[in-house]
Amino acid sequence: MMVMKNITQVSIDDLVNTGLSIEEAKEFDKLLKQVIKGAKGSDPAVVWRELVGRRVLKPWHPHGLHQLVYYSVYANWDVSTNGPPLYWFPSLYESKQTNLGRVMDIHGPKLLWTSYKDPITSFNLFQIFSVQNPEVYWSIVLNELGVVFRESPKCILDRTDKSKPGGEWLPGAVMNIAACCLLPTNINPRKRDDSLAIIWRDEGHDDSNVNHMTLKEVREQVMLVANALDTTFSKGDAIAIDMPMTVHAVVIYLALVLAGFVVVSIADSFAAKEIATRLRVSNAKGIFTQDFILRGGRKFPLYSKVVEAAPYKAIVLPVIGNHVGIQLRAQDQSWKDFLSSVKHHPRPNYYTPVYQPVDSVINILFSSGTTGEPKAIPWTQLSPIRSSGDSWAHIDVQVGDVYCWPTNLGWVMGPILLFSCFLTDATLALYHGSPLGRGFGKFVQDAGVTILGTVPSLVKSWRSTNCMEGLDWTKIKSFASTGEASNVDDDLWLSSKGYYKPIIECCGGTELASSYIQGSPLQPQAFGSFSTASMTTGLVILDDHGVAYPDDQPCVGEVGLFPQYLGATNRLLNADHWEVYFKGMPIYKEMRLRRHGDILKRTVGGFFVVQGRADDTMNLGGIKTSSVEIERVCDLADECVLETAAISVAPGHGGPELLIIFVVLKKGFDIQPDALKIKFSKAVQSNLNPLFKVSFVKILPEFPRTASNKLLRRALRDQMKHELSVRSKI
Repeated sequence: MMVMKNITQVSIDDLVNTGLSIEEAKEFDKLLKQVIKGAKGSDPAVVWRELVGRRVLKPWHPHGLHQLVYYSVYANWDVSTNGPPLYWFPSLYESKQTNLGRVMDIHGPKLLWTSYKDPITSFNLFQIFSVQNPEVYWSIVLNELGVVFRESPKCILDRTDKSKPGGEWLPGAVMNIAACCLLPTNINPRKRDDSLAIIWRDEGHDDSNVNHMTLKEVREQVMLVANALDTTFSKGDAIAIDMPMTVHAVVIYLALVLAGFVVVSIADSFAAKEIATRLRVSNAKGIFTQDFILRGGRKFPLYSKVVEAAPYKAIVLPVIGNHVGIQLRAQDQSWKDFLSSVKHHPRPNYYTPVYQPVDSVINILFSSGTTGEPKAIPWTQLSPIRSSGDSWAHIDVQVGDVYCWPTNLGWVMGPILLFSCFLTDATLALYHGSPLGRGFGKFVQDAGVTILGTVPSLVKSWRSTNCMEGLDWTKIKSFASTGEASNVDDDLWLSSKGYYKPIIECCGGTELASSYIQGSPLQPQAFGSFSTASMTTGLVILDDHGVAYPDDQPCVGEVGLFPQYLGATNRLLNADHWEVYFKGMPIYKEMRLRRHGDILKRTVGGFFVVQGRADDTMNLGGIKTSSVEIERVCDLADECVLETAAISVAPGHGGPELLIIFVVLKKGFDIQPDALKIKFSKAVQSNLNPLFKVSFVKILPEFPRTASNKLLRRALRDQMKHELSVRSKI
C-alpha cells in the first residue's frame, strides 16, 4: 500500500503532482474540502462513500489522483480492528432493483417472518436460510431462469441415499439445457425471438459497427449445425472444441448440447501434447478447430497443433473469409463442406432437441490435479443451472445487460459465461481477437457493455500500458474478477473507470461449476476480498486438527464445503471422486465435508481472502496446475539439473502468483540462475502452456525433506515468502 498523508493534509501541490493542472487542482481541492467538512470527522468509510457518491473522482482523472485520495482517506485505517477498507456501498434503492433483492422483497417476509427488513439488512439471514433450505431457494431460481423440464423432477433435493454425500438433485427430471437457452416459452415471456442474443466485433475492425444476432438467428444457426452433426457423427459422441470463443464456437457448443452430444473443452493455447491427452481421456471422436488464430494482428497456427495431436476427424473453420487457408488431411472437413451436408435436408434450420435425464453429461472440462494427467470433470445439465444461478444472484445479470468476459470454452469461465447470458436473457458480447489492447476496450465502449469480467493479470496489463485512455466505460454497472488474486491498485484503477462500480470477486472451481465465495451487490465491497459464501453454499474453516472455527471468528485454515452443492461433480472420468474430494475430510454436523483445497482467511468484518492452496496445486494466471507437472518438465530442461521443486508465491502487495523454481544441480555442473530461468520458461511454455512464466530460479545444495524423504515444498514456500518480504522493504 502506498504511504500517504491523511486526507485532511492533502495539499494543492499534492494534487498537482498527480497530474492535475493548477486550476483543476484548486477546483478539486474545493470539492474535497466540502466533502470532508460535510462528513464532520466521520470514519474514513463515510468520507470515501461521500466522495464516490458525489462523483468527485472522475474516470478520466489521473490514476495517481485516485491513489492519493483512496490511500489518504484510509491512511489511519486499522485492518486488524476494522477489516479491509471498503470502497463500494449498496444503496437501498439499488438493492431492490437487483435480481436477488427483488426476490428477497417478495419472499423474505414469508420465509424469514418478522426477521426480514430489507435486501441489505437481511442479506446474511437470507444466505443462511438458503443453506438450510436449498430446496426452497432453488425452486425460486429455477423459475427466475425460466428452466423448462420435459419431465418434471420428483423433488428439488433427495437426501435419502446416504451413499451420495451431496444428495440427488432434481431426480427424475428430463430436459435439454440448450433448448432452455434457445426456445421462447410460456414460463419465460422475457425470452423473445427478436432479443439481442450475441454482439461481436473482429479484431482489426475497431471502427466498424458492432455485429449482432437475435435469438432467432442464433437458434437457426444452432439447429443447422445440429442437423449437420447428425450426418457426421454418432449420437452421444464426445466432440472437442479447440478454438477461440467466437460466435461460431458458441453456436457449435449449443448445437452439440442440443443434439445430445458431449462437448470436450480444450483451450486454444495448449500445446499438441496437452491437446492429445485431453482427447484421449475424453474418448473424443472428432474436433472443431480453426486453421489459424488471429491475435494482435498476428496469425498463429492452430490446425497444425490439432493434426499433431489428433488422428480424429477435424472440422476446420477459416479464421478469415469463407475458405480454409491450409491444406487439410483426407479425413478432415472444412466448415463450409460440413454445413453443406444438410443442403438437401427439408428443414435444415429446424431441429427437435434431444431430451435427456438431468444428470446426463453435456460437457467434459479439465482441471489439473496433483498428478501429471489433468482431471476430467464431467458437467451435467445441473452445472449450467448452478453457474447461471450464481451469475443471476451475485453478478446480477439481468435482461438487457450486455455481458462481456474475455475467456475461452476450454476454461470453465467460457461455458459459465455462455449459459449465464442465455439463461438470464442477457446479451453475450464477444471480441474476436486479443483482449490486451485498445481494440478490446473500444469494443467494450461501442457495444455498451454493462458487465465486464476480467482476470487480474489482464487488468494489470491494461493499466500498465495505459491502452484504455480516453475510452468511455461508464455504462458498466459492475465488474467481475476471477482466476487469481487481485491487486488493490489494479482494482482501484478498474473500478474508477466506471465511477467506482463494484468488482464482484469470484472464487470456485470447474468441479463446482460455480464460485463458493463471491461478492454481492447487496453488501459493501472491499478490493481483492470476497464478502460472502455464495447462495446455498455452506462452508467452514478448519484448524490444523480438522476442527471448524466458529462462524463469526477471524481465522485462517483449510476450507471445507457442505456436500449439498447443486451442480458440483459426483464423479470424475479418470480419478476416484471420493478420494479426491471426500476421503479424509472431517464430519461436521453429521455431514462429511467436501474438500476444495483452498486455505481461506476470514477477516474482521466477515470478508474472505484466499491464502493459497492446501496441496501443491498452483494457480498461474488463472490456470490451475501442479508442482509435479512443472517439475516433470523442468527436470528435463537441461543436463545440469538433478532435481527441481516448483512453488508459487503471491507477492506481498497482492496480485497473481509468481512461479518459482528451486533447483539442485548435478555434481560438477555450474550454471547461472538466469540462464536456467530462460531454459525452464521455454520448457514449461512449449510442453505445458505458453501463458506460464517462471519468475525466479534459486539454486540450492539440497532440498528440505521429511524423515520419509518427502519433499517439503511448504518450507521452500515459506523461505521464498520471507525473501520476497525482505526485498520489498529494501
